[in-house]
Amino acid sequence: MPSTAVRATRPTFASPFLPAPGGTTPRAIVIGLDCPTGLQTARILAGRGVRVIGIARNPRHPCARTNACERVVASDTSGPQLVETLRRIGPTLDATAVLVPCTDMSVLLTSRHRGELAPWFHVLLPDPDVVEMLVDKACFYAFAQREGLPLPPTFLLRSRDEAVAAARTLRFPAVLKPTVKTPEWERHTSAKVFQVTSGDELLRLYDRCAAWSDTLIAQEWIAGGDTDHYTCNAYFGAGGEPLATLTTRKLRQWPPTGGQACLSVEVEDAAVLALTVRLFRMVRHRGLGYLEVKRDARTGEYLIIEPNVGRPTGRSATAEAAGVELLHTMYCDALGRPLPANRAQTFRGTKWIYLRRDLQAALHQWMRGELTVRAWLASWRGPMVEALFSWRDPVPFWADIGRTLATAATGRKMGAVERRAASSSAPASA
Repeated sequence: MPSTAVRATRPTFASPFLPAPGGTTPRAIVIGLDCPTGLQTARILAGRGVRVIGIARNPRHPCARTNACERVVASDTSGPQLVETLRRIGPTLDATAVLVPCTDMSVLLTSRHRGELAPWFHVLLPDPDVVEMLVDKACFYAFAQREGLPLPPTFLLRSRDEAVAAARTLRFPAVLKPTVKTPEWERHTSAKVFQVTSGDELLRLYDRCAAWSDTLIAQEWIAGGDTDHYTCNAYFGAGGEPLATLTTRKLRQWPPTGGQACLSVEVEDAAVLALTVRLFRMVRHRGLGYLEVKRDARTGEYLIIEPNVGRPTGRSATAEAAGVELLHTMYCDALGRPLPANRAQTFRGTKWIYLRRDLQAALHQWMRGELTVRAWLASWRGPMVEALFSWRDPVPFWADIGRTLATAATGRKMGAVERRAASSSAPASA
């Protein structure tokens, strides 16, 4: 394997997160710092006195410009370079560190190489075959169908013939998505899923996307709106027993179709919690586990959309703000320390918001007549945690705003250039 230099940056100003120099608390290695989940994870652990090293594919990303890490290492996080980077970091540590991958690909890589990483890192994952099954949606849906778990009608598309069969059988609208968001998929699109409204559209989209993933998934759209989406985040100890749990409900998402939550609220929902615990107990899961479900507006049944395993999600910050020490529970369990006392919801109505994206979503709904200004403002009432903003760590939020404005300005400039070019090349009117 070719050698890989470990490039690191360190905070250039005093950080309110970092413990005093010379501390011996085992570190946490946050893989995928350059995303909101990675940023929130680093802040939460650093806020508990944990020394954090971040690994980011793009160390200039707004989220990677945090002062919660004692250093940030530049490395690809979705390929072999990640393992080489970890092998180089490992011998420099003064104690066995806790690995916290924040993307599906980094979960798969740390799982597949856990043996060679074991001398330096705690890897909190279930058996390798369980990780592979839960991360790969095709394998998971096949498992769920065998075990009778509640799913919408789902077809695995490994060939065009299977896509034709699905187009003839599915009720529309439906969604098309990859089994795993691989680097190849992300090179072509940032979309998690595509919504399709007919069999012909499904086949056209399949022909476009088939080369991006070995297997695609076509799944019937579950009736209902954004607020019918629920999640449960949990940490499972030995034997698949839940040690900390949090259930939430989506209030808005961006992009409008197939997007991610930009505003959510913690809720009490025994059915969502029971379904989550049932699934992860079945596979004797160990580590962080997340289940996304949607309540069918026609039948009231909760149907599984997908699990995520071995990594935090954006709701980890909701858990922390709601008094559930989800990530600290993971860290303490990895080190064999006493678990935090605060591991159960007290239902404060805590909300999580990604402000920039929620403004986009709310404006979109307002322009379509789906949201009033009064309802918009009411949705922001109550205790709330923002995805990027922190008084103690302000740079990521403002860097994200600045990047968005720069991107918008560049887009307007390019559009103006294209319009001028089109105008100058147009034939003169008779």
